[in-house]
Amino acid sequence: MLDLDTVFGRRAPRLLEIGYGDGSAITTLASARPECDFLGIEVHAPGIGHCLRLAAAAGLTNLRLMRGDAAELLRERIPPGALAQAFLWFPDPWPKKRHHKRRLIQPEFAMLLVSRLAVGGRLSVASDWEPYAEQIRAVLTETSGLANLAADGGYVTRPERVLTRFEARGARLGHRVRDLQFVRL
Repeated sequence: MLDLDTVFGRRAPRLLEIGYGDGSAITTLASARPECDFLGIEVHAPGIGHCLRLAAAAGLTNLRLMRGDAAELLRERIPPGALAQAFLWFPDPWPKKRHHKRRLIQPEFAMLLVSRLAVGGRLSVASDWEPYAEQIRAVLTETSGLANLAADGGYVTRPERVLTRFEARGARLGHRVRDLQFVRL
C-alpha cells in the first residue's frame, strides 16, 4: 500500500481519475485545484507520456500517475478510505455483447472502488454509450455503501467538469452523455 502522505509530501484531499487518456482533463483539474492531490491510473503508455509532458509544462506538484490495471492498483496500492473522489469519464463501453465482460464497471470492481472512497467520498461517472450507462447505473445502484445523488435515482445534470476528447467525440456523433454521481455512505 502506498503512504499517500509520503508520496505527496502533505495531507490533502485525494482525487483519482481512472483512464485519464491523454491527461488533459486530470492536468487541468490539478492546475485548477492545487489544494487537492490527484492520482491517475492509465494503461496506455503514449497517454501517460503526454500527461507527463502536460504536468511538467504546468509545473504540477499535486499529480502522481500509475500505469497498470485499475483493479489491481486499487487493491494493492490505494489504501481503503483514502479517496475523496473518483472519476471514471467515458470508460470503454466494449459495445459488442461478447465483450461486455471486459467492461470496467462490474459488481466486484464497484465494491473495490467503494472501499477506497472515504465516507462522504464521491464517485463520478460519465458515458455516452446508453446501454453501458444503464449497466453502470444498475451496478452502482446495487452496490452496498453507495447512494445515487440524482433525486429520481437516475442521472444527474452534467456537473462542471473538463470536456474530454471522448465527450467531444460523442457529441459530434450525436450521442447523449449520461452523468452519474454517487456518494459513499
